[in-house]
Amino acid sequence: MLVGSMPNALVNEKSPYLLQHAGNPVEWMPWGEAAFARARAEQKPIFLSIGYATCHWCHVMAHESFENEDVAAVLNASFVSIKVDREERPDVDKVYMTYVQAMTGHGGWPLSAWLTPELKPFFGGTYFPPEDRGGRAGFVSILRAIAKGWAEEREKLVAEGERVIGTLREHLESKAESPEPRAQSDEGSGSGLSALSSRLLESGSAAFEKCFQYFYEAFDPNFGGFGGAPKFPRASIPSFLFRAAALQGLGSESGREAVKLATATLQAMARGGMHDHVGGGYHRYSVDERWFVPHFEKMLYDQAQIALNALEAKQATGDERYAWMARDVFEYVLRDLAHPAGGFYSAEDADSLPPEAAGSGKDQVTSHQKAEAHAVEGAFYVWTQAELAEVLGADAPLFAAHYGVTENGNVPAELDPQGELKGKNVLMQRQSIVRTAKAFGLDVVEANDRVLAALEKLRARRKQRPRPLRDDKIITAWNGLMISALAKGAQVLREAPEEKEDENDERERLLAAARKTAEFLERELYDAERGVLYRNWRDGRGAAEGFAEDYAFLVQGLLDLYEAGFEERWFTWARRLQGTMDEKFWDDANGGYFNSQAGDAAIVLRLKEDYDGAEPAASSVAAMNLLRFAAMLGESGAAYRERAVRGLLAFRAQWERAPQALPQMLCALELALDAPRHVVIAGDPASAEFRALADVVNERLGPRRVVMAAATEAIAKEAAWVAAMKPVDGRAAAYVCEDYACQAPATSVEELRRILWG
Repeated sequence: MLVGSMPNALVNEKSPYLLQHAGNPVEWMPWGEAAFARARAEQKPIFLSIGYATCHWCHVMAHESFENEDVAAVLNASFVSIKVDREERPDVDKVYMTYVQAMTGHGGWPLSAWLTPELKPFFGGTYFPPEDRGGRAGFVSILRAIAKGWAEEREKLVAEGERVIGTLREHLESKAESPEPRAQSDEGSGSGLSALSSRLLESGSAAFEKCFQYFYEAFDPNFGGFGGAPKFPRASIPSFLFRAAALQGLGSESGREAVKLATATLQAMARGGMHDHVGGGYHRYSVDERWFVPHFEKMLYDQAQIALNALEAKQATGDERYAWMARDVFEYVLRDLAHPAGGFYSAEDADSLPPEAAGSGKDQVTSHQKAEAHAVEGAFYVWTQAELAEVLGADAPLFAAHYGVTENGNVPAELDPQGELKGKNVLMQRQSIVRTAKAFGLDVVEANDRVLAALEKLRARRKQRPRPLRDDKIITAWNGLMISALAKGAQVLREAPEEKEDENDERERLLAAARKTAEFLERELYDAERGVLYRNWRDGRGAAEGFAEDYAFLVQGLLDLYEAGFEERWFTWARRLQGTMDEKFWDDANGGYFNSQAGDAAIVLRLKEDYDGAEPAASSVAAMNLLRFAAMLGESGAAYRERAVRGLLAFRAQWERAPQALPQMLCALELALDAPRHVVIAGDPASAEFRALADVVNERLGPRRVVMAAATEAIAKEAAWVAAMKPVDGRAAAYVCEDYACQAPATSVEELRRILWG
């Protein structure tokens, strides 16, 4: 908050982003009826600013414009100004981002939009500099032009807002296919469902192949990833490639190629500056094609999805490097993003006070304090050569060679337009440890130990630096993704006996973390009486109910948690949440899920996400969830399959035309095209022999595999074929079934491996 300033209406909000602006001289109001009513009463246009707490350019625009008294005077005189945290209200962000992208051809945050009092947009953009620069109008000039236009040509601007909404609505309607036929039988199967499935068969396989071909051609053979700079860790692409590889056969030529594309990308990310080599975890994206110079913020959803990709790579290759990659993420998240009571915080900022400006041992600071002290992007993460020499002593040359450290800094000027990284080094593994060892006349083990010891020393030194701001709100959807990652980690990771006395310790630690997160969400963000989720929590739950992604991602996480520990309560809760999601978000006319529920008059367009981007689309994840329910429940779950198929067909135009936009949905589509493979394990899930069989199942990828415990009453009471499966002579037994035809039960890991892998 500015010294001597009066707080605005954001002062009572929970969002860290909104609180960052509570001391601005701008008379900000939160999104809600009070702000809308004021705009209508005063007949002023609305200036809508959308961002999030760890957004670098949001900080820049805040310091340049929103903390400026002169800029605030223009805003306060002519506009009703509203601030929105996009992570709290993704529905609001989606509407106006769609408009800005349609108008300008690009989007991003901060998002700036001007609306009529009826919330119809008529002008917008992203970051605006405070003053005119290089022929581009500055923020103040735009404000004055819009204020003048509103005073003199209001009807024209109102008409433009109506036209925009009408055009967007027509576009959305044109993308929707005609309603699909419903299944005719009571069970949801029969001729109706067969007709739906046949429509998928017509084009589904072709779309899957087209998508693979797109990523094959877009792959960067020099640096990994797909396309040029900037490069994002779009996790749905490796997931799609691993699924394609498993379906083709990991040993086939096409299977090996798919694995190569995915693993080369993961390796490049792990070597690159996008990976925080000192503290673990991954930054948001790389500004260059080499994964070298990152945008330094860290997001929870990236950590979860990168860990999942690494675990898939471990299953596909058996390579322990990917186990290490997943562990690196888990160590960071459990150390730095975990709330003591359960759940995980949202993100860490890209910006922080530099060590030389702030001294040591400072706590997190406010946005204004950062700006006044000249906070810079990456300050917490980068190093001078002199500082490394001071900390590492004799090992500094070895470390510098391994990570590309130079005396004058290793960041090219063209990758540092603001000059914030001048003279600094971003750590990037420049060569293998074998090559580093050879260069310094060491054996590989000694060289590796010295590099690891150096990283430990740097971790200790970095603790003395002021940390970036941590956005400490807990978002349901992102925690759902983290539950999935932890549950998968519990299934796949096994530390060697020489590293741990009990190799089950790692499994139990990860499973406990996933369980603790689910329990927190159930306790703090779920209204059991109404069956309703809430979006976020920060010292109490926020006002916004959950959106489609909150339900979809959490249901996925709970199903994964069930498969990791076979606790029935997670399956039961997942099923109830799916029912609520269907009730509140399903488009009964055209299929698929809207992002927001009906009835909110402030949402001028109800949209569906049709892109698997930084996060997968809710409809993509929901389709897979529905198919998993259907597979688990057999004939009694046919209604889930019908809904999944109708949901997939709702996006048929998109995945036929540009399947690369929806790789996560195509994974569900592929599952819908063929029968699942069931592995049902009978016995006590807590027993060692039961766990040993489950471990075999998780050794390799299984894209169509569904794993269940026969003792799960909520499944067995509806699926008689599951209930019939029993232990053999008192021993746990695994039943492997294809299209509900089961092989003889396996009671040993050798038998089960033979059945599963040949």
